[in-house]
Amino acid sequence: MKTEHYNPSQIEVEMAYALTELKSQLGKFLTHNTIESIENHIQEDNPMLIFRLQDKDGDPHEVVVKIIQRADKF
Repeated sequence: MKTEHYNPSQIEVEMAYALTELKSQLGKFLTHNTIESIENHIQEDNPMLIFRLQDKDGDPHEVVVKIIQRADKF
């Protein structure tokens, strides 16, 4: 299926939503941090997720994931 609309594309939105829903599963892989919250900007030009983490010392950290679909190459 050719992508007709980008910014955001359906794939970008679905991927961002899926990552948000996988919060507890993703947390299992973080040995020194816990995911406190995920701020989602799913409807932006390129969806962005901000993961707010806390390490074992109680220090806060942020990881930003920006989702970008490349143009189709047919």
